[in-house]
Amino acid sequence: MSSAGRSQPTLRPASNFATRVRDGFERQAGRYERGAELQRAVAWRLAHHCRGLPLPAGPCVDLGAGTGLLARAIEQQRPGLALLRLDNCAALLGLDQAADRLTWDLNLGLPGQLQGASLLVSSFALHWLEQPERHLERWCQSLGPAGWLALAVPTAGSFCQWRQAAQAAGLPCSALPLPVASRLVELASRHLRIERVDHLRFSRQAPSALTFLRQIRSLGAGTSPVAPLQPGEWRRIEAHWPAVPAAEGGGKRLSWEMLLLVGQKPAP
Repeated sequence: MSSAGRSQPTLRPASNFATRVRDGFERQAGRYERGAELQRAVAWRLAHHCRGLPLPAGPCVDLGAGTGLLARAIEQQRPGLALLRLDNCAALLGLDQAADRLTWDLNLGLPGQLQGASLLVSSFALHWLEQPERHLERWCQSLGPAGWLALAVPTAGSFCQWRQAAQAAGLPCSALPLPVASRLVELASRHLRIERVDHLRFSRQAPSALTFLRQIRSLGAGTSPVAPLQPGEWRRIEAHWPAVPAAEGGGKRLSWEMLLLVGQKPAP
């Protein structure tokens, strides 16, 4: 299923936000994997939960694959299985040269040839789509009987320090709005037999809050529908950002809440 050997689908015009998301990752594609430590760790963990799944016949696809961190982790832990990489950013896909890949905007739904999928996996991608809940439902519906969905996505409990500082400063939080974990789990439960649900928390420490913003932007992940703040506004947020005690290293901390979900579509 290589992109070179397949006629490319005709896409409708992308929305302005989808284009900005793609362009953000496009600009930083060459730097992505060097800074994607959290993404790599989550991909390996999710792949571990996929290695023993009994897969029926059908397409196996990494949705929003980027540079292929999740697909490679699954293939390493499950030799003999090959996944199609699908992403809207051709520059990221191009860094995974050995893989079958397809450039596609997931905001358009899934390509028709993926209906009846055996395995749909996705990590750090669903939250970039407009109406994530609607797209999750479509992914569940696209599975074939006894097909599997394995999902990792940051959720609304992330960036609590950032939101707290913005509120205290009387400013909007310019972080990307994230889906609510409980809603995603409830929605998936309508279509799948849920095998696993994990709510994980990760945090990073840095000398300043601005360091986190620079790190996020260096991955190409700085796009948000919220208007960016001015430098003076960021200084106000920095002043209200909770400080890490000196005994714990000082500086600032930023936390992520992650949902890991694995479920199977019931066979008829």
